[in-house]
Amino acid sequence: MDLAVPCAVGVGLGILVSLLGRTAGFDRDRAYYPTILIVVASYYALFAILGGSTRALIIETLVGAIFLVIAVLGFKGSLWLVVFGLIGHGVMDIFFHHHLVLNPGMPPWWPWFCMAIDVALGAILAWMLKQSMIKSA
Repeated sequence: MDLAVPCAVGVGLGILVSLLGRTAGFDRDRAYYPTILIVVASYYALFAILGGSTRALIIETLVGAIFLVIAVLGFKGSLWLVVFGLIGHGVMDIFFHHHLVLNPGMPPWWPWFCMAIDVALGAILAWMLKQSMIKSA
């Protein structure tokens, strides 16, 4: 499988989601990127349901809860936590997820796509915070 395609699509969609947030004004609300973090982390539970694995669903829900907490703390405190949550989720997708759980519903290309969109969104949010386009806290 050519992993360049899911990576390129992930980066492209990350850029488009950020551009949409900027042009529509969604990112004026501090909840925009924290909500994205919650949504991207929740897909793994969906895959567990699709794969029919209760064990995977439990583990994915627990892992997803960690990112939910990071999103809430980042929303209430510093959006830099959301940057680290998004990039951390991307790192987890590639390097750790397969060690934590076997999720039979997850497509084989998903970790690379998810890593790419997570890192793209995290990097864009970091850049926007550095440029003071969004207030960190």
